Amino acid sequence: MFHNALDIAEIVRQLLEEGWTVEPEDLARISPYLTEHIKRFGEYSTHELGIQPEAYGPKLDVDFTPLREQDPTAAGFGQAA
Repeated sequence: MFHNALDIAEIVRQLLEEGWTVEPEDLARISPYLTEHIKRFGEYSTHELGIQPEAYGPKLDVDFTPLREQDPTAAGFGQAA
């Protein structure tokens, strides 16, 4: 799930660099927790366990203030998909 969150953040950064407007409401509806087309307990490679990952950069240039100012459940953001 964390890897999915990193992928989403990278895509948001690419969209911003290309000049797209990314609304916080759009990001609030994206879930990094996939429940389809995955192998939760399937076969995974272990040869990459010793590889040091790149540093995680949590900063996104998206203003989340509008989401903080409204009731998230009233806007539908607190509901499971």
